[in-house]
Amino acid sequence: MEKKPLNHFHPGSSVLSFGTAGCNSGCRFCQNFDIAKARSIDKLSVGASPEKIAQVAASRGIDSVAFTYNDPIVFAEYAIDTAQACRALGIHPIAVTAGYMSAEARPDFYAAMDAANIDLKGFTEDFYWKVTGTHLADVLATIDYAVNEARTPEGEHVWVEVTTLLIPGLNDDDAQLHAECTWIGEHLGPDVPLHFSAFHPSYRMMDVPPTPHETLTRARAIALAEGLHYVYVGNVHDREGDTTYCPNPQCHAKLIERDWYRIIADRLSASSGGNGHCPQCGTAIAGRW
Repeated sequence: MEKKPLNHFHPGSSVLSFGTAGCNSGCRFCQNFDIAKARSIDKLSVGASPEKIAQVAASRGIDSVAFTYNDPIVFAEYAIDTAQACRALGIHPIAVTAGYMSAEARPDFYAAMDAANIDLKGFTEDFYWKVTGTHLADVLATIDYAVNEARTPEGEHVWVEVTTLLIPGLNDDDAQLHAECTWIGEHLGPDVPLHFSAFHPSYRMMDVPPTPHETLTRARAIALAEGLHYVYVGNVHDREGDTTYCPNPQCHAKLIERDWYRIIADRLSASSGGNGHCPQCGTAIAGRW
């Protein structure tokens, strides 16, 4: 689950991930460009019905199915049908998405999901248009909807986490980071987890260097100073930045200790006595445990 990344949705559980071909964003740094930029005929060579996908996950004891690699909004009907087949077998449907979709598409799409990780790729319209070919306002509206309005068929909030890939010189300055974290705190609340991930040169941005580790730790420090409770770094080894801490300032106990995607200790699970609460001070920890 940590690879999605979703740190607060059944941590350590297994996920079957799949995608199709194509994308509705034009990111110059695309990490999956061989899939996202492919023609359907190049990639869609294996038949997989929604029922078959759900059955494969169930037969292997997999807890969740993630629509990822390319944005699932481009195969929304297929994703929704697959999500329904998964729910029928007790499997969680998850979206990994850039959040670039119309207001008309959001209700049906997010009602089909139990959880989502949504990219917030930067925090200026200039960055969004020049680097991704999309618009910041549409993504912000989607994230706001997913967090504050979207519900599962049982009436439960869809669990949402947000990821920002930090690209040196483009979206990693203090002004953008402060603005992003302020917006998250004001519109989503402090309990929505935020992931800062390291960029690696790819696709049409091979000339941009990888994200320095210190950039990730600086971004995390800014987010925590802005009052966000759960802030993580990704694509690097960083135990402090990967670990879930109790947000109670008088406690700050380590609750789920991680190193990259590996869980070293989990004090939140029911088996360890946490059951979604800090075992040290009793604070409820936002998420699905």
